[in-house]
Parts: sequence; structure tokens; C-alpha cells
Amino acid sequence: MANDVTKPLLDVLLGNRHDPVPVWMMRQAGRHLPEYLELRSRAKNFLDFCYTPSLATEATLQPIERYDMDGAILFADILLVLDALGQGVRFEKGVGPIVEPVEPGGRLNKVPVQTAKERLSPVYETVSRVRDKLDQSKTLIGFAGAPWTVGLYAIEGRGGTDKNTARLWAHENPAGLDLLLDDLVEVTAHYMAAQAEAGVDALMMFESWAEGLANDVFEQIVVQPNRKLVSRLRELGVDVPIIGFPRGAGTMLPAYVDATAVNAVGLDTAISPGFVNRELPDRFPVQGHLDPLLLLAGGEKMDRRVIELIEAYRDRPHIFNLGHGVLPETPIKNVERVLEIIRNRAK
Repeated sequence: MANDVTKPLLDVLLGNRHDPVPVWMMRQAGRHLPEYLELRSRAKNFLDFCYTPSLATEATLQPIERYDMDGAILFADILLVLDALGQGVRFEKGVGPIVEPVEPGGRLNKVPVQTAKERLSPVYETVSRVRDKLDQSKTLIGFAGAPWTVGLYAIEGRGGTDKNTARLWAHENPAGLDLLLDDLVEVTAHYMAAQAEAGVDALMMFESWAEGLANDVFEQIVVQPNRKLVSRLRELGVDVPIIGFPRGAGTMLPAYVDATAVNAVGLDTAISPGFVNRELPDRFPVQGHLDPLLLLAGGEKMDRRVIELIEAYRDRPHIFNLGHGVLPETPIKNVERVLEIIRNRAK
């Protein structure tokens, strides 16, 4: 197939509208798919799953094969960076991720950046394999956790917490936190740049724990590190579009967009389309923000909300997505219904 085939999702990230609206869903490759569960059973643990290119490639492509999504997102995990840095990451069933906590000084310097980058080479092989198999009309999205979100796990030592220990660092140990975030900016930049070199069309920064922060703290630990990460990626020669996803940013979203120089932004469940359209530049691309619980529930209310969101962003570049990830219990028929609505409206 020719190299000049249009990729609708990528074209939206570049500032153009498409009809039908291109669609992909966060966590579209995951536990709501029976084929994913079968694939997952072949790996000895979750890290092995992520680091086995044949398995990770298949997981990445499964939602494309089932749903014909416009975008495939690399199957990996945001904590692979900490694992590569020697922070003893493991995943326990029923518990979630367990991480060796960072020292109070805040440095992640057990492993040099280049060594960490090389340890993540199976991920780049996955990107290359997916690129070879993916239809040229589909956009391949690489990603990493944004510095504060990954740093939070390094401070807390596990998931499923109230995040207060990490938030206290922002008040009691700001210098140590700055060092931690700077270390994460550097290694993450090299990790994402390697994904771009391997063939992704776009990159996404998941700042999943941006919620609940005072505006001055948000500026320090979300806006500035994200700005530094985007700047560092550009310094490393990365020219693909970058999507920011500061989940829970609320009224601080416009400042985030303005300061970080991201090319598009993911919208969480809570933010309103009216606010987005008033406060973000007219042609700035957005993606989101259907409630994953509504996707799980389905029915007429879901149908109406899908149409409302499409109509709300009819005058700006828009990618249909969720406000967070697909929940494991989500019926496949509900995902299919969303796609049916989106594609039928364009006929």
C-alpha cells in the first residue's frame, strides 16, 4: 500500500477535522476481550507479557481486528520505565503494582539512562512488528506515563493508595521531588524517542494522577515536567504529534495546553464540552471523553451521550475516546454500538 494513504486519526492530531470522527479507546486492548484473556494466559506474569514482542504485538492489534478502530495504542505499561531503572517493579494478582520506593533524596540513578533505554528494547521491537502488520490507514500511538504519575508510584511503592504520601512530597520535599521528576523526564524522553524511531505515528503522555492538586502544585509537578518532557522530545528530534492527558486537570486544562506545547489533549470524564470549547483554541485537537461506566451500562443514555459529544466538537478536530480506560466488565456489544453510531452518522 502506498505511503501517502490518509490516516484519519493522525490527520486530526495535525489539526484537521474528519467525518466520521476517528475513534480509539484507552485500554481497548484488555480484559473485556476474551482473546486478550487467552493471550494473557500464555505469559508467566504481566511483565513477561509486556516484554514479549510476539504477545504484545498481538495484544496491540486485537482491537483493530475486532472493532476496526482508527488507532492502535502500543500494549505496554507506564511502570516499565521504573522497572528499567531498577526499581523492582512487580505485579501481584488482586493487589496491583508493587514498586521499590525511591530514596528520600529523590534520585533514580541506580541505572544510567542509556542502560534503561536499552532494557526497554523489547518494546521498540513490538512497535516495529505492529508497524509492519498494521494497515497503513491506521494510526499507531506510542506512550509513556508522565513524570508525576510515574513518580507517584516510585514514592508510594504501590498502586491503590490515596496518593497522600506522594502529595506530601510536593509540600515537604519539593527539592527531592524536582530531582525525581527531572530524572523521569530524561529517561522517559529517550524511551518515547525510541518508540518514535521504531515507527509510532504519535505519542501520548498519561498524567493519570493529575487530579486533586492545588493550582500552584499542579504547575510545579504536572505542567512544568510535562513541558520539559515535550521540549526534550523535540530536542531529541521527535517530530510526531504529542497528546497530553492530564486527567482531572479541570479548570487548569487551558494553562496546561498553553504551557506544555502538546499537539492535542485527552479529556477526562468530568470536564464539560462547553468549558473545553470556550477555553481552548478553536482548532486545537481534543479526544475523549465518554464515561467508561456509561460504556459499561450501554442503552439509550449512552447513545445520546455519544451523539452529544460528537455534536459538541463538530467545529474542532476531534477524536472519539473515553474519559479513562475501558472497564474489564464492558460488554463487547456496547463498544460495537458506539462505533455503529459514529460511523452511521457520517452516511
